[in-house]
Amino acid sequence: MHAALAVHPASGDGAAGRLLESVAARLRPVVDRLDVLVAHTVEESRALMTDSRAAGLDVLVVLGGDGAAHQGVQFCAESGVALGLVPAGTGNDFARALGIPEQPHAAADFVARRIAEGKRRRVDLGQAEGEWFATVLCSGFDALVTERANRLTWPRGPRRYDVAILAELAAFRPRPVVLRTDVETLELDATMIAVGNTPYYGGGMPICPGADPEDGLFDVTVVGNATRRDLLRMLPGVRSGEHIAHPAVRTLKASQIHLAGSDLPVYADGEPLGRLPIDVTCVPGALTVVG
Repeated sequence: MHAALAVHPASGDGAAGRLLESVAARLRPVVDRLDVLVAHTVEESRALMTDSRAAGLDVLVVLGGDGAAHQGVQFCAESGVALGLVPAGTGNDFARALGIPEQPHAAADFVARRIAEGKRRRVDLGQAEGEWFATVLCSGFDALVTERANRLTWPRGPRRYDVAILAELAAFRPRPVVLRTDVETLELDATMIAVGNTPYYGGGMPICPGADPEDGLFDVTVVGNATRRDLLRMLPGVRSGEHIAHPAVRTLKASQIHLAGSDLPVYADGEPLGRLPIDVTCVPGALTVVG
């Protein structure tokens, strides 16, 4: 068994770097070879992963946050290399969706046991603009919030999103959007649209609470023409999934989606994917994960 541990030392305000040796020590006894790949940039990370794959890589374990997990997804999708996650970032939403323990040492032990037992499962991925995503693609108010949160240096952790939400509320207004799926077409003034392969984004908010990464379909949450007052009433319920009961919210399932109608930013897995229009496809079983 040939495994690699990809580490982004800056993840979680440096937590990933501090955890490197203890996580590696938990993995070494269950593999024949462990490559430790320490990367500070996306380009460096991809180059190191490619070198390991050339040597016959079986499992890639990513130690870091959702940004690091996103890069691991790009590498492992449709490759036969299984992906394991040890969360050590701000949001850790993909690890949460896979049922991986939130505490890093517990997660490392979990991944090590699954490697030793040969436990694997295949999960769906989304694809848009040539990029894979594992969690949620969003456009509208939530994408603007993500954009702002990524610029903030305070507060730390998921509370950055709460601050960004309040800042964006002051300026946002619904925009005309066309949402065309393989089942139906909607034309509406929308506040935001979230396309979920898994339920969570923004550090544990179940924006698409019914999303299942093994059903071959996205769960789509559409917030229509909501006022600021509507949003203020709705937002506390996002942490528990109760927002889907609000009259301005509509949910649907689809495997292919086209979004257009306004020049709004698009984010997936918290990473920028440009602006509308965009085509999004669910690819069943595209990723093998440890667990």
